[in-house]
Amino acid sequence: MTDNNPYNFLPLQPTGRNETDTANTYHPEDMIKIHEQQFLIQVPEEKLTEFLPALKAFYDIDNNTLDVSAIIFDAIADAAIIYNHKVKVGGYQLLGGLVEESIEYDEDNNSEEGVEDKDIKAYTLECQRTFFINDVEIPYHFNLFIYGDGYSTLTKKDTVLEKMYWFVRGRFEEDLLDASEDNDTLESINEQLASLDIRTMDLTTVDEIISYVEDSIIDDAMIDELNKLLDAK
Repeated sequence: MTDNNPYNFLPLQPTGRNETDTANTYHPEDMIKIHEQQFLIQVPEEKLTEFLPALKAFYDIDNNTLDVSAIIFDAIADAAIIYNHKVKVGGYQLLGGLVEESIEYDEDNNSEEGVEDKDIKAYTLECQRTFFINDVEIPYHFNLFIYGDGYSTLTKKDTVLEKMYWFVRGRFEEDLLDASEDNDTLESINEQLASLDIRTMDLTTVDEIISYVEDSIIDDAMIDELNKLLDAK
């Protein structure tokens, strides 16, 4: 940290000037870095009004450059910025094999639909998806229940990301409210995040990150591998 660079901005090489010669231009990869720094650098509250002008001055850019950098980030970056946190999806693991489950059916249901239901098999499978919050790797374990063409997941409760999931569910789902006292509090979650050198989160940030996680735990590559396992049964 120096007087000329009090926020430790990354040194980046401009590619030239814009058409009106009012700002530097940068490679798309470097514009992504500028966009990330705009949101991820921790700034003391009393310095917030000074930060953005300092960022623009350091790189000699204008507001239009910042707007374009955000568009480039959304288009090609392999991560998402949720408030002041960068979240990225990592790889997955299928832990063990498919376990066939027995399903209890209504023996009095002799309809055509009831008979067809009895021919549908159900399986469970332990899975893990890795996520990165501000480049810190955090595993997310869940059990996958497969029934016919549908599936559901049941998240474990060991890692801080898994505890964040149950914290969110316990606040919003009535059937879990009675058990929500067993979930970690926001204070406890932030203590665990701090131990990983991840900055604290408010309720909105936790909610948004868990929404991102739920949308990302199963992708096309994982579905392809699951279909191969099912076809082999």
